[in-house]
Amino acid sequence: MSDPVVAIMMLGLFIIIIMLGFPIAFTLMAMGIGFGYYAYFDAERMRTIFDNRIFDLFVNQTYSVMANDVLTAIPLFLFMGYIVERANIVDRLFTTLSVATRRVPGSMAVAALITCALFATATGIVGAVVTLMGLLAFPAMLKARYDTSFASGVICAGGTLGILIPPSIMLIVYAATSGVSIVRLYAGALVPGFLLAGLYLLYILVRAWMQPQLAPKPEKQEDVPISTVLKMLATSFFPLAFLILSVLGAILFGLATPSEAAAIGALGGLLLAVVYRALTWKRLQESVYLTIRTTAMVCWLFVGSWVFASVFSYLGGEHVVSEFVRGLDLTPLEFLLLAQLIIFLLGWPLEWSEIIIIFVPIFLPLLPLFDIDPLFFGILIAVNLQTSFLTPPMAMSAYYLKGIAPPYVQLVQIFKGSLPYVVMVFMTMILLYTVPGIVYWLPTLMYGK
Repeated sequence: MSDPVVAIMMLGLFIIIIMLGFPIAFTLMAMGIGFGYYAYFDAERMRTIFDNRIFDLFVNQTYSVMANDVLTAIPLFLFMGYIVERANIVDRLFTTLSVATRRVPGSMAVAALITCALFATATGIVGAVVTLMGLLAFPAMLKARYDTSFASGVICAGGTLGILIPPSIMLIVYAATSGVSIVRLYAGALVPGFLLAGLYLLYILVRAWMQPQLAPKPEKQEDVPISTVLKMLATSFFPLAFLILSVLGAILFGLATPSEAAAIGALGGLLLAVVYRALTWKRLQESVYLTIRTTAMVCWLFVGSWVFASVFSYLGGEHVVSEFVRGLDLTPLEFLLLAQLIIFLLGWPLEWSEIIIIFVPIFLPLLPLFDIDPLFFGILIAVNLQTSFLTPPMAMSAYYLKGIAPPYVQLVQIFKGSLPYVVMVFMTMILLYTVPGIVYWLPTLMYGK
């Protein structure tokens, strides 16, 4: 059996094993070491069972991941998000925005979407955003006689925006995987992120205006003075918005590296929790524990993926994939469509972190063949991955919401509410390909070509 055949068997076996539910990071490491032992086996130099270069490779890759400057930003951004989540900022924010938007159609849905987008941007953790907003905003909308599907779609779609709008943890992981500048990625993702959020907001306003029964106005609407509204915004909306914009601005304008800006954000999150009198020892412990757990998962995924990819490439698997794609004689558009379709399908059983760390590196060496910019490819992936949380049958946002929703809310109703947002994601992807300047305008303006 030739080495390239072994490499393809290695990839096929890995896909089968993870579909059976085995832990992905440890499966990657075990298969990388197992097949690597075969790949690097040298009988002449072997004195003991451990005289194999795969163990040196494993140690070196582990050290490289843990010493990666780009990945240092991940635990700091996670800590900022978990602190913000536990500082009771979100309930203040939703209440304030509900009052501020009370005169527009579907005011509570608008407030929920803006809160979701802001909170998702601050945390980057889809499950946390959907769950918390499902406990806070979803019951309030149902109590106001909002349509169940309409209300659930807002929460599910809004909660996923954090993996696209900077400062996104997903983009940091993609930058570490692809070697693309994280600063350019953030600049490139900013306009598409706001474009998608704007489409969501426009859909809510138009739908609530055309079908007011979906989002009825309160029968008795209190007239809140503008001074009170401004005071509420000053104490809830502006502090969190200022924190996010400060972190993002420091990165985009070159005032700080992503790691330094993330450290500022983590400190800012702590200060917000102190100001709101929500910082307790227990909440601090929970935030640190969750940060360590999530960071460890991402880092070990990187270690396993890089060991697996190194062995796969050494055996000739990367060459086989490249030759296979060349033989298909695809145009750049056809290759992009095929790649995005595969990523769309992978989004059903896998998390975004696993897709970015494990499968995206398979596509990256093929991009030069089709003259595709990895920055543009990364933004398309970030938009595409919104669908993995919204598309049945494995729409994780729907399951997060169902887990904390009232018993009478059916999963089918949540799926129904999420599907219009999937259409808007596809519309955004088509628009980005048709007008790539949407991605390139801000990076070119700020940093040149």
